[in-house]
Amino acid sequence: MKHRLAFLYNVRHRYPDPSDQQSHKEADFDDPGTITAMISHLKSIGEDVLPVEANEDAYEILKQHRKDINLVFNYSLGINGKDRYTHIPAICEMLEIPYTGSSPLTQATIMTKAQTKTVCKAFGIPTLPWQVFERETQDLEAKLEFPLIVKPIAQGSSAGITNKSVVKNKLELKKQITFILDTFNEPALVEPFIRGREFSIGLLGNPPKILPIIEADHSTLPKGYEPLDSLEVKWIVEEQASSNHLICPAKIPPSLREKLESMCLSLWNALNIQDFCRMDVRCDLQGNPYILEVNSPPGLIPPEISKTGYLPVQARNSGMSYEDLLKNILYIARKRLGIHLYR
Repeated sequence: MKHRLAFLYNVRHRYPDPSDQQSHKEADFDDPGTITAMISHLKSIGEDVLPVEANEDAYEILKQHRKDINLVFNYSLGINGKDRYTHIPAICEMLEIPYTGSSPLTQATIMTKAQTKTVCKAFGIPTLPWQVFERETQDLEAKLEFPLIVKPIAQGSSAGITNKSVVKNKLELKKQITFILDTFNEPALVEPFIRGREFSIGLLGNPPKILPIIEADHSTLPKGYEPLDSLEVKWIVEEQASSNHLICPAKIPPSLREKLESMCLSLWNALNIQDFCRMDVRCDLQGNPYILEVNSPPGLIPPEISKTGYLPVQARNSGMSYEDLLKNILYIARKRLGIHLYR
């Protein structure tokens, strides 16, 4: 009987550093110690774990073990190409191995921020206006006014987003677009930079329940930092012992909470997300919320490695231990897939 859990992951070789261009490319991955700790936790909850790095060898390993794999825990983000989030789900479907998380189509849409925003616009879900730049010489469309923020179109974990990403004129805009094009070899997404409250919303289940919401308290950032979750903030400031940057649960008035929950649930359904994800939302100064992006799979850094892993923080504030969170993700996926359930 199939019983093994294949755990698919990506490993970074350089810790994220705003001044290290190469490190931006692996910001979405996890340190070796994080992966080792996650495997240990999975074993502690009774899983027979087959660790598989999601590189060029992953297909052969999964093919070799397909008969005894009960489920693939897809914590991978792929390593090459503009559709890399789809690689492991697509391989699993080819090999007829069940897996956690969303389908290749959903993952491809989520990976490309502009496609997610297109879906938002089609379904009437608030998102900011945007423009995609494939070269730095493109003219800025009239719908966009400074200040703007420049992001890579298909990266997570604040890769490519630094204090310099907020631009106030055409010279700064061109410089930052060039940085994105050169670093990631992919288009840049440009949208208005709004300065209201910023929230992270975790969703878990089918249909999903919303976990306690995190607010990034930008008022606590050191002097000179732009109020956003940049690479500097996420990987340096938040990790400092004295940091109180994250508030969970966030104090949100009922009317705004209703808007946040409604728009996130609408986007979950519009994208056909499965099992779990995290969505980032930012408000303007009038309190109007806008979807920024979807994280799938979201980060799951164990608390002994970092106390600032967003979904684990949200789980803790809902009464779940880290291992309870892992159990729930696997239980939810197995239930959806009709696999023999055990907890």
